[in-house]
Amino acid sequence: ALEPLSVGLAIGLASALTGYLSHPRFYCRYVECCPWAGQRLNATELKAELDNRLFGQHLAKDVVLKAVLGFTNNPKPKKPLMLSLHGWAGTGKNFLSQILAENVHPAGLRSKFVHLFLATLHFPHHDQVKLYKEQLQNWIRGNVSACPSSVFIFDEMDKMHPGVIDAIKPFLDYYEEVDGVSYRKAIFIFLSNAGGDLINKAALDFWTSGKRREDIQLKDLEPILSVGVFNNKNSGLWHSSIIDRNLIDYFVPFLPLEHRHVKMCVRAEMAARGYVVDEEVVQAVADEMTYFPKEQKIYSDKGCKTVQAKLDIHEDL
Repeated sequence: ALEPLSVGLAIGLASALTGYLSHPRFYCRYVECCPWAGQRLNATELKAELDNRLFGQHLAKDVVLKAVLGFTNNPKPKKPLMLSLHGWAGTGKNFLSQILAENVHPAGLRSKFVHLFLATLHFPHHDQVKLYKEQLQNWIRGNVSACPSSVFIFDEMDKMHPGVIDAIKPFLDYYEEVDGVSYRKAIFIFLSNAGGDLINKAALDFWTSGKRREDIQLKDLEPILSVGVFNNKNSGLWHSSIIDRNLIDYFVPFLPLEHRHVKMCVRAEMAARGYVVDEEVVQAVADEMTYFPKEQKIYSDKGCKTVQAKLDIHEDL
């Protein structure tokens, strides 16, 4: 017969072990979990990543860092965080959204709590706008129900059919709940080339007047950017109720990249591949890019978008 003391001890140990194994912190070491209430971003780590991986975008880094940290550290935000990133291709919009996603959910774009929508892939047909709006609402409702701090990234907003994105307006507004679900902890990010011409012109005007690029402030660009995108018939935000209701927290401009920024991208790519950084190769790759305006050749017309492909040609060096 078992001694009562031995039986009690065994039961106690089993209960303790079961409790430990079932504890969320233990479970979440092996299975991705939605961040628990009160969990905060590592501000130092996020800033370091932006500084080390995103080049030539002092405005975007400053605005996004402050906006995201302020939002995630607020225990009771009044609405979801809504960022709209604008600028020409290759300036870092996708890159920044990936860095942000990775800091909210470590698996980044592979996370089941991070959702990427491509306008040309997910919403291709103009005559299906009504269906897309219903599907989009159902998708967002279901995912936020599963994880309040879900991240939604909408790429190619300049190619999205007008009206589709207005389907998410109820989720962005100042409601405590919509049909029993709170969306106040979610993050929505728009990526768009729309407004890129306005940003480039403003940057060139600063250069022409002899002002430093780093002196460009958000107030110099955000007003013209919001109006320009709202009135752009080739944008998914054309006459959007989301803009009309002031639900976008920040219009974030991405400046055109200069020759020196392209060289930074080349060095970073070489380091990522495990190469010794060779300044002759860096110069050669940067020189192969095309620049505008035609006479001054200040800004790369593709940003850093083709750096990887051009570096492939120089791999033997």
